[in-house]
Amino acid sequence: MSYFAPLRIDQAATALQQRLTTAQQQNGFHSNLLGVLAYSAQALQSYQFLGEINAQSSLNVAQREVVQLVAATHNGCRFCVAGHSALAKHKAKMTAQSIQALRLRQSLADPALNALADFAGLVLQHKGAVATAQIEAFFAAGYSQQQALDVLLGLSLATLCNYANNLARTPLNSQLSAYQWEPADA
Repeated sequence: MSYFAPLRIDQAATALQQRLTTAQQQNGFHSNLLGVLAYSAQALQSYQFLGEINAQSSLNVAQREVVQLVAATHNGCRFCVAGHSALAKHKAKMTAQSIQALRLRQSLADPALNALADFAGLVLQHKGAVATAQIEAFFAAGYSQQQALDVLLGLSLATLCNYANNLARTPLNSQLSAYQWEPADA
């Protein structure tokens, strides 16, 4: 049971309707995630603002999608795994093999992306207290201090939407049905 049926644009607070309409125009559909976040103007605005900041980070689009998929699978967020699988394919132009590896929490063939996925997973697992050797491995893969902190930025964005979707049991939009995902332990 969900206590957070996604709000339609016309059901949201008047002050949020333009934000939601703009997002719908950009995405081609009204995301159920945004419909859930619309219960709180601050949650919706924070999600959108943090998303804009994350898009300007030192990580490229494929790297950002790696971080999002690592977080979503770690947090068991069905909605975000589906959504970010679609973004990884269509926006980041990642290979089907890379996307599937991330969805299954397996190693990536690309060593740099694999190092990024490993680092993001370790940050989540250890709540940021990553061992020195693991930080050094991340840097040895060509990443910088700025990129390490931008991983944290991406994870903070993911935490908001992963937890919101898990709390709300957000139904998957039909536009994302081809990317449906279930956690291995479901």
